[in-house]
Amino acid sequence: MYIAMNRFKVEPDLAKDFEQLWITREVNLHKEPGFVAFHLLRGPTREDHVLYSSHTVWNSFADFDAWTKSESFRKSHASAGGATRKLYLGHPEFEGFEAIQEVRADGSKSVLAAAE
Repeated sequence: MYIAMNRFKVEPDLAKDFEQLWITREVNLHKEPGFVAFHLLRGPTREDHVLYSSHTVWNSFADFDAWTKSESFRKSHASAGGATRKLYLGHPEFEGFEAIQEVRADGSKSVLAAAE
């Protein structure tokens, strides 16, 4: 499992606009091989920003990587540098993670990836 996250710092008075942009956008991720889930997360509010993270879960890094090279990715990010750019402070910060362990609600657990 691979988790890809982008963190955004949004000025507090633009937070509703930022959320509305995400909520109303066209979504095609569900059509991509290996896609599992997407979440838009709202984090803590600080004096100068509200922290957000977009969080996608993929079956593997290879699935995520293939998506980043797809036409669907290009369409989804076509406006990323334009009018939407004024909604957040600085550049989004990308973080990618390979899942190593999973613990489920029933108490079962799995090792998903061994250290290399």
